[in-house]
Amino acid sequence: MSKQLALVIDLNVCVGCHACVTSCKEWNTQGAAGPLTDQNAYGADPTGTFFNRVQTFEVGEFPNTETVHFPKSCLHCEDPPCVPVCPTGASYKRAEDGIVLVDYDKCIGCKYCSWACPYGAREVDGEQKVMKKCTLCVDRIYDAKLPEAERKPACVLACPTSARLFGDIHDPESEASRAIREQGGYALMPEWGTHPANHYLPRRKTGKRLHADELERHDNPLKVDGRLPRPSPDAPALDDVTSW
Repeated sequence: MSKQLALVIDLNVCVGCHACVTSCKEWNTQGAAGPLTDQNAYGADPTGTFFNRVQTFEVGEFPNTETVHFPKSCLHCEDPPCVPVCPTGASYKRAEDGIVLVDYDKCIGCKYCSWACPYGAREVDGEQKVMKKCTLCVDRIYDAKLPEAERKPACVLACPTSARLFGDIHDPESEASRAIREQGGYALMPEWGTHPANHYLPRRKTGKRLHADELERHDNPLKVDGRLPRPSPDAPALDDVTSW
């Protein structure tokens, strides 16, 4: 079975800090895939290119709601619909590791690939006029000059909660494969038949048992004498402090 590198994202521990977004932007702005340009970044109508974005929304009905942080980038599909629609062959999937890339020298910015992608994972660079997307930091993970521990995508290294794993999902012994297998990892929108390589680990309910005495203040006066609190006989009455 051929190699397929991918990300596995644990939604149960993602806190929406955007460290993955900013580290991705920083690395790819100066790396081989950059620059990821921002135009009018602090104006009324900012534009910019990002390989990774975190969407935050609430689920459930009040008062039983919870916040979900959902990072999303190119999922490096095993059957990517963006590849066959490209008229110049700029979008392609590497046979050696399954990473989907864009050859900027061939890209004409027609946006066919972005229309074909059901995940909205491609963005046009407003300055270079080409389509861009997550590369899994291909210029980093194969860089022999980096220590082996740092040969991972920038977003994986930056995540403070270790919500992002990286590895070969076709290798049953890899950390990514074990997480998918043992924690119920799932692919996003499998009904499209694209077989996304990136997977998500679901949120898990962690209930907390509360004892009855935890629902009341430890200094509750009802527990002291069993009666409602009463003012001291020496305390001033309302008539003493108020002018009627």
